[in-house]
Amino acid sequence: MHRRAFLKTLSGSLLAAPLAAEAQQARNVPVVGVLNSGTGPRSRTSDITRQGLRELGYIEGRTIAFDVRFAALKQDAFPDLAADLVRRKVDVLLASGPAAIRAAKDSTSTIPIVALDLESDPVQAGFARSLAQPGGNITGCFLDQPGLMGKWLELIGEAVPGTRRFAVLVDATTGPWQLTAIKAAAEKRRVELQVVGIRRSQELDQALEAGVKTGARALVQLSSPLFDFPPTIKRIVDFTAKHRLPAISMFGRFAEAGGLMSYGPNGLEYYKRLPVYIDKILKGAKPADLPIEQPTKFDFVINLKTAKALGLTIPSSLLQRADQVIE
Repeated sequence: MHRRAFLKTLSGSLLAAPLAAEAQQARNVPVVGVLNSGTGPRSRTSDITRQGLRELGYIEGRTIAFDVRFAALKQDAFPDLAADLVRRKVDVLLASGPAAIRAAKDSTSTIPIVALDLESDPVQAGFARSLAQPGGNITGCFLDQPGLMGKWLELIGEAVPGTRRFAVLVDATTGPWQLTAIKAAAEKRRVELQVVGIRRSQELDQALEAGVKTGARALVQLSSPLFDFPPTIKRIVDFTAKHRLPAISMFGRFAEAGGLMSYGPNGLEYYKRLPVYIDKILKGAKPADLPIEQPTKFDFVINLKTAKALGLTIPSSLLQRADQVIE
């Protein structure tokens, strides 16, 4: 069979419905439907999940199949993408980020959803009854650690003593939890925040310029799937270099690409939990009974090359605490 079906969402995203996935369903092979924020069917989430399931003994095309939908960085595309996967009766939905998880939740109350979310409080967001007993069809890995926001302000303050005004880049589609937490941390530390919000990647440059115009002396990038995408990372790093802004992000790839610092959960450890959840569900476990996990290991990365370019001398006490120093 050589036929391939292609659908387009109103947002212009290409929705690939591989014939292989349909064939596997016909042979009763379990299908994992993936909601991907990126511009193509490959993503770190799906790649690590595939690898993890292979290590657990699954063989793609024989004992497991994947049906991937990608939003092309348009968060409002997720409802149509999720609904399409539900119509295809996938066995498990893998959703990364608040917008994808919300769309999956709104599309089905019966298909198990394995979630990866670094931005939301799963209980306050209505995704779960509690961490220990989610109680519905959603489980997975959630960050939900407000203390991180204060840590980012603290680290920038140590690297650049006397910084009193921070631009805070936030994806407004991720919910209020991060922003509430960093405002509380800023009030405690008596520093000022200039919040610059976006809902689409196209708004990024204008938002960053607005932050600089207010006199911000450093940038804190809150977590969002939009911000952990290589082209977006490069745009932010290039902007901070041009305007000589010390910046910190949750994502290690930010510091590796030229941002000053990153501090956040160990990505590989975090992502590797997803195939474990999928395996348990395919073997009969209910999401309602699978406790939500939170990260236990955090990585601190400093880019010393960037520090030198910014004319900063990073204190030795800070360098000694780093898990990685890029020179």
